Amino acid sequence: MLTLAKVIWGARCGETARRVLLGETRARGHAYSVRRGRESAYDRKAPHGLPPPSLVPTNLFDLWVQHWRKHRAAGEVIVVRYADDSVLGFQSRTDAERFLREWRERLQRFGLELHPGKTRLIEFGRFAIQGRKRRDERKPETFNFLGFTHICGQGWKNGKFFVLRKTIRARLIAKLKQVKAALRVRMHQPLAEVGKWLRSVVQGYFNYHAVPGNFARLWSFRFEIRKRWLQVIRRRSQRSRNTWELFEHIAEQWLPRPRILHPYPMVRFDAKYLR
Repeated sequence: MLTLAKVIWGARCGETARRVLLGETRARGHAYSVRRGRESAYDRKAPHGLPPPSLVPTNLFDLWVQHWRKHRAAGEVIVVRYADDSVLGFQSRTDAERFLREWRERLQRFGLELHPGKTRLIEFGRFAIQGRKRRDERKPETFNFLGFTHICGQGWKNGKFFVLRKTIRARLIAKLKQVKAALRVRMHQPLAEVGKWLRSVVQGYFNYHAVPGNFARLWSFRFEIRKRWLQVIRRRSQRSRNTWELFEHIAEQWLPRPRILHPYPMVRFDAKYLR
């Protein structure tokens, strides 16, 4: 079973992003780059952690989609792949439907198939909102990729389109359950020791999920961690006097506040930001 992700039509992006996503500016020595006949990820011991059975279909996908994009597509095609999970963007719906049909047929020759629960054809992009409004349809569908739910967003000031990314709710809940179970194990450890551990957990979570548009989910994660920590402290004694207000200074001492660590490229590479 080959786990691909989503096929999107109506997708567009800027010139810089297009060059990166199309593989025209791939980093040297990329594990699964096929543009210059570099060694495969299998030969390099799969540095991205893929098991050997998954390397064959992923390398097969790179080679085939490269040819299809150059010789079969009528419009722009965007391909983003991490390991064996992929998102493909097509300018026209005709290209998207044709690619999906031909890709299924090709996989069948090798005894493979697309994951039925993870493969979808959806409308997404800067024109999706207006197009669905004209047809009296609901808002554009969302899709999950690399831990984020991707949403068609619009700036509240200028109405410009942007891709809004939020932490997948199910993953957020799963992480909170994991932390809660670990806090129960550390219930009777010193507060400083638990606080040091929680600081690394929260900061590590922010290091990946701190992207533009996800600020509310970051604050929600910190708030829920703080609430669960207080619950565990109260269970240490039947006469605990810890209240939310008294516990605030402890939380401020150990739990870092969220801030955007991965801004948009136009901000990240700005001279003022680099200072």
